[in-house]
Amino acid sequence: MQSYFQLKENNTSVKTEVIAGISSFLATAYIIVVNPTILSQAGMPFSGVVTATVLVSFFSSIMMGLYARNPILVAPGMGLNAFFTFSAVLGMNVPWQVALGAVFWSGIVFFLLSIFNVRTMIVKAIPRPLRFAIAAGIGLFITLIGFINAGFIIPNPATVIGKSAITPTLLTFLAGLLITAILLVKNVRGGMLLGIIFTTLLSYPLGRWWATDVDPIISWQGLVSTPDFSLLLQLDLTNSLKLTIIPVIFAFVFTDMFDSLSTFVGIAEAANLTDEHGEPRNVKQSLTTDAVATALAGLVGSSPGTAYVESAVGIEAGGRTGLTAVVGGLLFLPFLFLAPMLSIIPAIATAPALVLVGAFMIRPVININWLQLDEAIPAFLAMVLIPFTYSITQGIIWGFLSWTALKLITGKSSEVSLTLWVINAFAILSLAL
Repeated sequence: MQSYFQLKENNTSVKTEVIAGISSFLATAYIIVVNPTILSQAGMPFSGVVTATVLVSFFSSIMMGLYARNPILVAPGMGLNAFFTFSAVLGMNVPWQVALGAVFWSGIVFFLLSIFNVRTMIVKAIPRPLRFAIAAGIGLFITLIGFINAGFIIPNPATVIGKSAITPTLLTFLAGLLITAILLVKNVRGGMLLGIIFTTLLSYPLGRWWATDVDPIISWQGLVSTPDFSLLLQLDLTNSLKLTIIPVIFAFVFTDMFDSLSTFVGIAEAANLTDEHGEPRNVKQSLTTDAVATALAGLVGSSPGTAYVESAVGIEAGGRTGLTAVVGGLLFLPFLFLAPMLSIIPAIATAPALVLVGAFMIRPVININWLQLDEAIPAFLAMVLIPFTYSITQGIIWGFLSWTALKLITGKSSEVSLTLWVINAFAILSLAL
């Protein structure tokens, strides 16, 4: 294990990697419930999607750890599941079986692009200032997710968003945030995980001992549930290749591509998980894993799988090797039977960890030359549009397009690679579709 995962070379240990894997899992585990909630609106059985979600998360994260040797968990992607349900099935009246076929074929396209190094070329074509900005933008995005999960930031008709009133729930989150921050400042090993556990314990009295006008945040919904394999191999491979479905496949391909690329690049820059050339470590293997996750999702009955930005929680806890992903992946498997146990850990328990991850991921912005405006402006747009549009994809697309436009206008077209021109073309096509 020491030699395979190169623990000493990465200045880590088995204990650290295990803690990191648990932390990443706790930050990602919400998908086991959220993904079925969204896909069931497409007419798919909730219990079947739970099983599919666990299978995709388990196998893909294990592959990421063993094959790509990166500390990044893979699971059905948020945003992609919304597109599957609300755009493809409900919006275009595509049967969910056909939509699953489109997911599978998009995974095959991913795989071919990865095998022939096309996706690796795309990664290398991303200018370094944009990489730093994407890392920071993802950090801000994760922080925003944390504040929303905690109920700290809420919709406001007058100002778009705003802060909620002080409530017992909000005070619990703030206490968890403070304790987690103190643990990190004191360099307590496993501080993120301890913060999640502490906030979970603090949440128990809510709805019971105080704030009795709301339902308890922590509720026991049983221990064991039976796996439902009814969605296994229910995809329609033939009808999903009709011309009318090609736009759906295209949307899956490029939405997932930009999401996964930006996640790999952003996390690699923020956590220094780069090779000797400054490129994301084992990027070809990582992207191939992402492709397999998407194809597998279509086979077992889920929306596409993708690398999870919440893996940054485990990376900040010290995870540096594939052992982190293996541990996190293994923790998904019992929830084929123990899914109700997830109710024990509320959203506000992982929210402090998500908020604080942003403080670490924003560090790469110091490497951007803010005085060189033809690079600073695209980097700024990429960074702020990720959280402002609630989409990693939109941030990276507009970062690319603005970079290219400014380089052309300032007579620096030689700094725009051929690969970046191709990316721009697909980005524009993606926006049009």
